[in-house]
Amino acid sequence: MKRTLRAGVAFAGVLAALGVAAHFLDQKAVVEAAAVQAPRFEVDLMWPKPLPNHWLMGNTIGVSVDSRDHVWVIHRAGSLERMETYAAQTPPASECCKPAPAVLEFDPEGNLVGNWGGQDGDGYVWPASNHGITVDFKGNVWIGGNGRGTLAAGPEEAGNTAAGAAAASQMKGPPMRNGLPYYHDSMVMKFTHDGKFLMQIGKAGESKGSNDIENLGLPAKMFVDAKTNELYVADGYGNKRVIVYDAETGKYKRHWGAYGNKPDDKNLGRYKPEDPPAQQFRTPVHCAELSNDNLLYVCDRVNDRIQVFTPEGKFIKEQVIAKNTLGDGAVWDIAFSKDKEQKYIYLADGSNEKVYIMLRESLEILTSFGDGGRQPGAFYAVHSIATDSKGNIYTTETYRGQRVQKFVYKGMAAVSKKDQGVVWPKK
Repeated sequence: MKRTLRAGVAFAGVLAALGVAAHFLDQKAVVEAAAVQAPRFEVDLMWPKPLPNHWLMGNTIGVSVDSRDHVWVIHRAGSLERMETYAAQTPPASECCKPAPAVLEFDPEGNLVGNWGGQDGDGYVWPASNHGITVDFKGNVWIGGNGRGTLAAGPEEAGNTAAGAAAASQMKGPPMRNGLPYYHDSMVMKFTHDGKFLMQIGKAGESKGSNDIENLGLPAKMFVDAKTNELYVADGYGNKRVIVYDAETGKYKRHWGAYGNKPDDKNLGRYKPEDPPAQQFRTPVHCAELSNDNLLYVCDRVNDRIQVFTPEGKFIKEQVIAKNTLGDGAVWDIAFSKDKEQKYIYLADGSNEKVYIMLRESLEILTSFGDGGRQPGAFYAVHSIATDSKGNIYTTETYRGQRVQKFVYKGMAAVSKKDQGVVWPKK
């Protein structure tokens, strides 16, 4: 009798425990369903495929994705170290290696399917140091000229030669000519898909500052609006503005500085997190990207902020990112998610070595991925970012990073932590 009673009590206890467990599982499911959702990514360990011909990439300074989901990369061959270019010396010092051509085109599987650039050609002189690449809606390829040669600035902006980089690292600021800053590369250049030169806006060495409408000042990145065929230039490492041109004729349209102000080239000094918001951009103005709903997002890199404008330059709002980031700053480049609403912004932060996933409407950071390092999924100065039609992310790394990486879109998932670290594939 007692044994039967004990068994009954035990059975009742098991039922109660199962009921409690089911309740908590139901509650957990409710909590997870209500949790913040964000796109999830994993690094593709095998993308891209190895380059042919013992080619290497230097500072990998721009990335763009065209209408066929081909990935375009631009790099600085002259940033490679001597031991990385033994095969290019006269006579060759070893079998390996050589600088790859400046512009590289990869298909979605990571095969190299096109390459050109890096040398002077018919009707043009290649920039002393290229920066940024954009493939427009017509398939034309735009690049920026960003080199100060032996004249000024630090290692990222230095020219395409080791001597230029060494000399540049010793300079304290931009050189002057007739009382105005003198910049070597003051232009953007337009090419066909296969590298035929079409047009140049601006002339080398002719920049007269941030209100010069004919020349640029070490431009960083370009965007072409398919609706208006207007070229937006983040201008840049010398100037402190966004400037707009007709992408067909090169005719000047308009320009502006931070908050829509008239640009001012006054030296603002070093960024200090405790100071009031700077009323002008600091250099570099590093990106200018137009969304589907006609909002222009501008990377004010060293001021650690995104500013948002109408296409005419009317200031809308701003968001500070990682406010205490000094040195190179936190806001390097952005790309939008590929849904029609472009619900998310992906922001590359080459100082904190991560990519933020943000709500575009509120500019709220939901989560981030990445960490410093050289292994797949880690970053060394993540510089530029782009997305393809499937929602995958591509990043490039400058300085000694010297590579392009692919992060595969894996759908939406609940945000479990603010910083995800390196997002390796799940087993």
